[in-house]
Amino acid sequence: MAAEQDNFKRYSRQIFMEEVGVEGQRKIMNTKVLVIGAGGLGSPIIQYLAAAGIGKLGIVDHDVVELHNLNRQVIHQEQDVGNPKVRSAARFVEAIHANLQYELYSIRLEEELADSIFPLYDIIVDATDNFDTRYLINDSSVKWNKPLVYGSIQSFEGQLTVFNYQGSKNLRDLFPRSTDDSNLPTCDSLGVLGPLAGMIGNMMALQVLKLAIGLPVESNRLTLINSLHWNFITVDY
Repeated sequence: MAAEQDNFKRYSRQIFMEEVGVEGQRKIMNTKVLVIGAGGLGSPIIQYLAAAGIGKLGIVDHDVVELHNLNRQVIHQEQDVGNPKVRSAARFVEAIHANLQYELYSIRLEEELADSIFPLYDIIVDATDNFDTRYLINDSSVKWNKPLVYGSIQSFEGQLTVFNYQGSKNLRDLFPRSTDDSNLPTCDSLGVLGPLAGMIGNMMALQVLKLAIGLPVESNRLTLINSLHWNFITVDY
């Protein structure tokens, strides 16, 4: 009983929403989410899913924190430079909610790992910036029939959508794989203004929570954001 009262106090502002309520909060707390990437996009996603009381967070990232990460990867601090990102992500999660369940995978995502962990989660989140990994995440989500929340950022521009949900299309339908995408621009080559990562990452976290609760999520629609000119458009695919 005490635990239920604590949960009500903690999540009351979500529970008060007509679209969420007690039942919706219970669904959030029973949902397992795998976040791949604990960087610019992963930081706000991890932050807000943990704060919302998601049932379990899986965090995959093989990188260590570098100084240039800190302008946008807000769950990491100066003291974390040189240490695995999953370690500082775990500390951040524990600071928000000491009893929140999480699992850390400080290893590069490969097909074998994907096959072993994707079945354990309800929703997959692609917060990576590597084309090979993006297509692996997509293909594994299709293989294991998991909804995939996808986002990307560079410079002032970002995009997000939900793939493979209730029969919707996937990444290969929207972006067929190029024979050579090694020269395509990325966040590393073009840079990114930090708050954009927060904007797109928070929108991705919101989509995850809507999926968890069972609220409507538009299928086969890509949201494109140009934060320099403040343009927000959606494109059907």
